[in-house]
Amino acid sequence: MLALARFFILGFLVLTVVYVSLSLYSRAVRRDKLEAKWDEHPEGDRDAFVQAGLKEYDHSLRRKLILGVYVVPMVLIGIIVYLTNFH
Repeated sequence: MLALARFFILGFLVLTVVYVSLSLYSRAVRRDKLEAKWDEHPEGDRDAFVQAGLKEYDHSLRRKLILGVYVVPMVLIGIIVYLTNFH
């Protein structure tokens, strides 16, 4: 049981690194797209346009779906452990 807890803690740390990397990458891609969109039709302040777009992105479904990095692997490991030990 202790080995399983240690495995989940290590897995959680690895998934945290993956989550942070994926989140930063996704935000950078969104920023690049917003800057490219503003470059096509420059109206107003570029920084304000990008910040408004990123604020909208923070509340988007894509941002919430990135949390699946935690949920999916942990659930799959839990199911595998249950099936191999208790079924």
